Formats: sequence, C-alpha cells, structure tokens
Amino acid sequence: MAIERANDVFTNSPRPVLMTEEGDEQQAAVGINTLIHMDDPQHRVVRAIGADWFRPKAMRALKVRVDQLAKRFVDQMVAAGPECDFVQEVAVNYPLYVIMSMLGLPEQDFPQMLKYTQEMFGNDDEEFQRGTTKEEQMAALLEMFAYFTAVTASRRETPTEDLASAIANATIDGEPLNDIETVSYYAIVAAAGHDTTSAVISGGMHALIDHPDQRQRLRENMDLMPLATEEMIRWVTPVKEFMRTAQEDTEVRGVGIAAGESVLLSYVSSNRDEDVFDEPFRFDVGREP
Repeated sequence: MAIERANDVFTNSPRPVLMTEEGDEQQAAVGINTLIHMDDPQHRVVRAIGADWFRPKAMRALKVRVDQLAKRFVDQMVAAGPECDFVQEVAVNYPLYVIMSMLGLPEQDFPQMLKYTQEMFGNDDEEFQRGTTKEEQMAALLEMFAYFTAVTASRRETPTEDLASAIANATIDGEPLNDIETVSYYAIVAAAGHDTTSAVISGGMHALIDHPDQRQRLRENMDLMPLATEEMIRWVTPVKEFMRTAQEDTEVRGVGIAAGESVLLSYVSSNRDEDVFDEPFRFDVGREP
C-alpha cells in the first residue's frame, strides 16, 4: 500500500534527474522526452514498445550474437597478453556492441555512437566534453538526434526485425511516434543502457580484483554468477540517483514535503542500507537476497 501511495504522490516529471539549471534548459530546448521523464499512463504505453520486442524469437537470436561478442572480447584479452586496459578495451566496447546489435546498426557506426554516448554522459569531464561553450556541447546531442532521425526514416521505408525498426514503426493510439519521441527512445536505449552496463562490468571486475577470496569462490562455483551479477550491480550502483516531485503535501519518515518540492532518490545510499542488507559494505558474490 505504501508503494502504491508513493506512486500516486510522486512523479518523474518535471525533474527526473538532478542537474544544473543550464542542463535543464538544454534538454528543454531540444525537447527530450525519454522514459525517465514520463509518468503513467504514458510511461506504460511507451515502455511497451521496447518490451514487446523482447520476445523469445528475438532473445534467441540476440543470445547467439551476445555469445559471439563475448568470445571475441575474451579472445582479444588473451591475445593482448598479461595486461590490457580492461575498461576501454572490454567494459566499454562489449555492451556497446550488444546494444548496437539489438538496434541493428552497422558496426562501422559503433565508434561514432560511443563518442556520442561519452559526450552526452561525460559532458562535465574534460576528456569527453565537446568544447567549452553551451553551443559546442549541444552539438553532440543534435548530431545524435540527426543520426537516429535518419535511422527512423530508413526503418520506416524498409522495416527489419531489429529493435530500431520496432521503435521507428511503433504507434500510439494509431499515430506513429514523432521525431523527438523516436529519437528520445533510441537515446535512452543506446546511451543510458550502455553507460550503466559498462560501469558494472568495470566496477565488477575491480571488486573481484580487490576481493580475491570472492573471486576464487566464484571461479570454483560458476553457478553463483547470477547472484554475483546482482551483487556487482549493488556494489557499483551505476545509476546514482533520480528525482521525484511531490504532487501534494506529504511526509516521508517524519519529514514534511510540500507539493511541488522534489526529493532525491539516492541509490548509492540505498544499496548500503543496513535495514535491507546484512553487512552492506561487504562484497559477497553469493549474497541472497
């Protein structure tokens, strides 16, 4: 009941993430409206576009591709010898190749998509940001939009079996998605999905290196991998926060929140919550639940 009540009181819009006022203005200027910005019933309908694509036939084909890519990157690590830059050579590229394969995009476009992703999510990092002016940094977002607008036109002219085609040809109440809606959908799949997965692969490997007892435990019992994967996600917490806005006066654990005020959902804190996890600051590949 408490969860249902929270869903009624708190909404994703108008402030789904914590960002600067300038960042808010840039997104508003472009008209970005992804799943993280939406509330039900719109969220439920739009989410179904992607969810419906993940049917058994698509998953069987995707597993073949994922296995091929996994072998490719493991083989590259073996060929590299005793050392490699695991983050850049494996953790960044492997999930990117998987997501781009889901979308049905050509491999020659993958490096450009990685550049867009890093510029979009790392625009506060001098290593990744494009220029120093607002106009220069906005250019990366606009180029990504232009790329996916062309993908939409191609898939509508010649539909295929990939996720990009499912997005491009989706309809809501009998009407196709507009350009901003389709591009927003691509962006959340391509950029957000890649950024979070690469962070978990990197951080998970780092955790195994830092905890040799857990690494050995996993090597001796690979059946623990599903639990270990969940523990890596908890340990790394690739999504740091979201925001929710109260639609009416309410209270959370004795703290009053007025209508229109926003609250921060801190996943970094919640994934170390002593009320939920036993010894939350211990990395445990067999943690359950």
